[in-house]
Order: sequence, then C-alpha cells, then structure tokens
Amino acid sequence: MAGKVKWATDIEKSVLVNNFEKRGWSQISTDEDWNFYWMSVQTIRNVFSIENGYRLNDDQIVNHFPNHYELTRKDLMVKNIKRYRRELEREASPLVEKDENGKYVHLDFIPVTFMLPGDYNLFVEEFRKNPTSTWIMKPCGKAQGKGIFLINKLSQIKKWSRDSRTTTFISPAGKEAYVISLYIDNPLLIGGKKFDLRLYVLVTSYRPLKCYMYRLGFCRFCTMKYTPSTSELDNMFVHLTNVSVQKHGGDYNPIHGGKWSVSNLRLYLESTQGKDVTDKLFDDIHWIVVHSLKAVAPVMINDRHCFECYGYDIIIDDKLKPWLIEVNASPSLSSTTANDRILKYNLINDTLNIVVPNGEMPDCKWSRCPPKEALGHYELLYDEDLAQNEGVECEGKPRLGPALNKGNRLKDTRKPFSTWK
Repeated sequence: MAGKVKWATDIEKSVLVNNFEKRGWSQISTDEDWNFYWMSVQTIRNVFSIENGYRLNDDQIVNHFPNHYELTRKDLMVKNIKRYRRELEREASPLVEKDENGKYVHLDFIPVTFMLPGDYNLFVEEFRKNPTSTWIMKPCGKAQGKGIFLINKLSQIKKWSRDSRTTTFISPAGKEAYVISLYIDNPLLIGGKKFDLRLYVLVTSYRPLKCYMYRLGFCRFCTMKYTPSTSELDNMFVHLTNVSVQKHGGDYNPIHGGKWSVSNLRLYLESTQGKDVTDKLFDDIHWIVVHSLKAVAPVMINDRHCFECYGYDIIIDDKLKPWLIEVNASPSLSSTTANDRILKYNLINDTLNIVVPNGEMPDCKWSRCPPKEALGHYELLYDEDLAQNEGVECEGKPRLGPALNKGNRLKDTRKPFSTWK
C-alpha cells in the first residue's frame, strides 16, 4: 500500500520512537488519523469503551487486546486458569491428571492462590493446614512491586484488613482487592540470591492461538542474599526481584543492573544441573506459557486490529520447577543499563517486523504468517492451526495441542527451547 505509516504513542520511550523513525514512519498526535498506535493500558480502555464506540479501520493496529486484563490482572489470571482446569476435567482430558496427593501433574504451575476479601474463609482453612507457611499479598491491579507484603500469621492479615469487633473479613476503605498466594520459600538461588525470569511473549491471535517466545529474556536478581528467616519478611531487597524495588538498595550495581541474560542462565544451569535437566526446565516454561494463554483464549476479545507483547514473570524453585507468578501487559521499556537498551530496542524492532511486515501500511486482514527470516529473535512457540493439522500420537507428558484427549495427542509444533542458544 502506498503512503507512510502514521504512528502515535502515549508512551514516550526512545526504544519505540527510534524504531518508528528507523522505518520512515510519520509521527502524528494521538487525536489524528493514525495507522499504528502504541498505547498505554489506560488508553486502550478508552478506545474500546462502550461510551466511545470507536471502530478501528482495516489499516489501524494497536498493541493491546481490548480485555488483556483477563491475563494481566493477578486475580483474573488465577480465576481463568482455575476455570480452564475445571473445563478440562469435565472433558476428562489427560491434562488434568493428578498425583496421589491430589495435585495436578501437568497444570500445577501457579502457587495456591486466593482472592481477598471474597476467599478469606477458604484462605484461613488452607492456612491452618500448614500454620508455619508464608504467604505473599499483592494488590490485583498494581505493578512494579507496589503494595506487596509477606505474612506468616493470621493476625497480620487481621491487622491489615479486619474489623476486630466482628468475625467478618472487611475490605478496608479505599483499598483494592488483593490476591494472596503461597510464597515460594524454596527458590533456586544463584550466589545465595533469589531471582526470577522475565520472558517476552508475542500473541498475534487468540482464536486460533498463535504466539512467539522472545529468546532474549533476562533474570532479575535481588541485591541481598535470600533467607527464609521470619525476621526478614519485611525486607523487600531479599524477596522482591522487581528492578523498581532493587535499584534503591545499597548493593545495587547500575552497570549490570542485577541482571543476567537467559543464555547465561542456561550455561550456568547446564554446568551445574546438566543439559537434560535444563532442557526439561525450559520446556516446562513453554508449557506454562502456552496453557496460560489457552486458559484465557475463550474469554479474550480476539480483535484482528490487536496484538500483545506480554512480560511473563517466572520463578524457579530449588527442585527446578518453574512457577508462573504474573503476566504484565506493559512490560517496562525503560533502560537501566546499556544491555537493557539494546535488548528492548531489538524487542520492539522484532515485534514490529512480525505485526507490521516490511514497515508497510498495517492491514488487519493479513493472516500474520511472517517468513522465518522475519522473526528476528522470536521463535514460533505455538500455532493452533499447525497443531490441528499435524496431529500425531505421542508418549509421556501431554503435548501442546488444542484438543488433547487420550486417543489423539497432537504434535507440539514449536522448536524446542532446548535448541535455543
């Protein structure tokens, strides 16, 4: 199509602007007729709100699905994953196999979690089964570690949010809903420090599901050595990996930003745990990503004008089991180090090459099947259409297919993470 792509954004980050300018696109204001708009989550709510009644044209594309929050709000993510499990149980799917303790063999990838205040009584019942456990409380709609704290006594939660004259849980005035999750108190440590993984996942369609994994994720380390000691529950430099928290610590190193690349993590794990164990770990992470997306696909508004680049946060425990902690709709595009700036510039560049091929005018009717050479650092993680067309029997753990049943296991069409370097 002729003509320059007209872009707008309400997130003024250099990694965005430089990528748009590199393509020769023209910047316009947000209230003009744009073709590509990199929006904040607040703006996307307005664009797709019933009150505005805004209809996008075929040559317009945006970076969020209308109800992305079904995956990126902590409470809704848990709710959708639990619903996904129940639906698979009704279908007698092998995916919901349980062990002798009643735990899911394949779909146990989120910590035990409750919503407050609604699930307060259920939480108390669970807490009393293991009164020495530690729990982490997070506000449902906040990010960057804001409002998070740890508890290990019921009295602490009562103090936070209960009317002492009654036995009823009362949400404090002005406070939003919280999720409370069993704290992963046995994290894998490197150099004695806790860390998590930030991985980027691009979704171009939910029905059929098509997603890509970015190879250049990174680990975020705490600045202080980890201890499960109850005396350190309030020390967020021990427990929270968020850079927005850790950068205020006295031991924060601004040169490397407390980060490792995923490739460095692989090298470390292969040397200390072995290649087979490491390969399985990353394949399990793939499993988590795809099934978390499958969990929200039925409720997601699959608008063809939309794509989403999610930031997945994964914690690995000392048994090399990965846990999904949360998914971010607007992963930070700020740069704390030189490597950060390069990574995030490449992330945006490769994302644009997939959703707006060749920098040409967007076309929401395009099938978005870019050639392999256009993927850059992305790898196709899952394509539901391909999976349905390449059904084969497989042994062992159910693979990543959209209609798994005992007699028809569908081939996992992705390139194994274990081959990534």
